[in-house]
Amino acid sequence: MKRIVTLALFIITGMALNAQDKVAKIEFKESTIDYGEVAKGSDGIRVFEFTNTGNAPLVISNVSSSCGCTIPKKPEKPIQPGENGTIEVKYDTNRVGPIRKTITVMSNAETPTIALKIKGKVLDPNGK
Repeated sequence: MKRIVTLALFIITGMALNAQDKVAKIEFKESTIDYGEVAKGSDGIRVFEFTNTGNAPLVISNVSSSCGCTIPKKPEKPIQPGENGTIEVKYDTNRVGPIRKTITVMSNAETPTIALKIKGKVLDPNGK
């Protein structure tokens, strides 16, 4: 009986240690996108590219913006180890002036929360 309990503990400990080795890691190609100077009403869509450099599937649970003027779109399916993914961001370019917004990405990655930035300036065609 003592051997069975010892063997069971050994197996459970080994499985727990093995499970801890599996972790998703998210690595972005760039953490800031600079729109530069864009005209009012121009295309406000930009894309953040990333890779799952871990050894477990990456699940992005939520992507939010610091402002309603910026709409992020996350991948719906898990990103497998070694695969690439994108987070699309659409900024409302009908708002004239500087762009300084933060997009927060939450996932099951080793670093569960990452802040991405967009910046730039929307120009008024009338020079105002």
